[in-house]
Amino acid sequence: MQQELTFGSLMGDATGALALALEAGRDYLAGATQGELLASVGKVIAAVPPAPWPDKRWFQRSYGRQVTDAPDDLAVGRGLFYLTEQRRLFLDCTAGHYQMTWGYDHPELRALLRDGIARGIVPDNHSNIPPAPVKRLAARLVELANPGADPAALQGDDRRLNTVLLGLCTGTVACAAALKMMLLHYRAAKPRLGAPAFITLEGNYHGTDLFAQRLRGMWPEYFANVTSVQVEPNDHQALAAAFREHGERVAGFIAEPILMNREAIALDADYLQLARSLCDQTGALLAIDEIQTGFWFPRVFYSLQLGVEPDFLVLGKGMAAGYHPLSAVVYRGCLDRLEQYDAISTNGNAGLAAYLALGCLALVEREADRIGRAGKAYHERMAGLCAEFPDLLAEVRGVGHLTGLKFRRVEDALGFHRAAVTRGLWVRAHAYHPGHSTLLTKLALTLDEEVTDYTIGAAADLLRTRPWA
Repeated sequence: MQQELTFGSLMGDATGALALALEAGRDYLAGATQGELLASVGKVIAAVPPAPWPDKRWFQRSYGRQVTDAPDDLAVGRGLFYLTEQRRLFLDCTAGHYQMTWGYDHPELRALLRDGIARGIVPDNHSNIPPAPVKRLAARLVELANPGADPAALQGDDRRLNTVLLGLCTGTVACAAALKMMLLHYRAAKPRLGAPAFITLEGNYHGTDLFAQRLRGMWPEYFANVTSVQVEPNDHQALAAAFREHGERVAGFIAEPILMNREAIALDADYLQLARSLCDQTGALLAIDEIQTGFWFPRVFYSLQLGVEPDFLVLGKGMAAGYHPLSAVVYRGCLDRLEQYDAISTNGNAGLAAYLALGCLALVEREADRIGRAGKAYHERMAGLCAEFPDLLAEVRGVGHLTGLKFRRVEDALGFHRAAVTRGLWVRAHAYHPGHSTLLTKLALTLDEEVTDYTIGAAADLLRTRPWA
């Protein structure tokens, strides 16, 4: 007899304890008001029964291989909140892993997902036969990258951002695609100049591709015939000096407008405008990596409010609101030199994910004013903490929902992080490189005044009492 495919058979849940715990957790999160959930953050929720959750014995060491007793990972989530396997309630201040644009299980996106399945939209298929949502999403991305432009004029002007590479699953592949197009352009436009130079920012993170890792200082012994130059963010003189030294040998400059891997440093608009000017002077290409910032701001692309038009706009993470990895590169048509399989993900031509991405875009546009106000208010309240606790905090970093607190001492940053997690605030800390001492947050776009009040109040209480001292 063939085994029936059920939750119990697949999860080894013969007694139904796991299923019962998940269902109870789901019902609790759906039935409680936001105020009730905030009042219970950090507590064990008795309405959810305990269950024997799988351990991590088969994971790699860096992912907790040693945790074989009472694992406490995510069990179920809704909105800004999630319950752990040990029934503790958390306020997720990092939007999953910076990609859950609208939090966990957004009701309208969940309904859209079911609608797409009911209509026969396939989860994925060969890139040669892209389904309608993929094509529609490409058109929408071009439209957003060129606000107010006439579509007919855009199609005929290969100097505009009118071409989209959407057969990509992760941001790593998207960044790699932009870098490959930089190399192809360099080969065609500057064939006699020798080894190309790439200029990046100190602390850059453009994915886990081998070449992208080389641009942040890794694997130097395995690369030849390419020069990697790293400059400090917002250092105009260093940027100009790097371009002056390498001149027309510069193939490209790639930067994140908010460096979430470098303590949430936000680039100044005039710094990126200088980079644009220097690229134009030397025939180099400019890529703005909006994998972190894209879809988290009222105009969708953060670079629009900085007044900079890049040659490549790299997108990912929040585009499909966490339902499925989906990334893209929007670029000038004249740079379209990649062959079909030069940069692609097997599961990147995802029709269902593209349908969800269209829904995510519609939500951002519908909620644009509220998103802008909420992000501004949250960032200002975090700045207020710096003024209130100047002995602990040096400055506020980032913009809007992407906000960090720079501590004066790494010990305090790590201590605050431990205390916050103990209290039920899921935050991240950048303190694993010399000089790094920043607490990072990136709340989902459902952030409102009530959650901001709670988060700032809890942070102020921890800074006041300093339980780690």
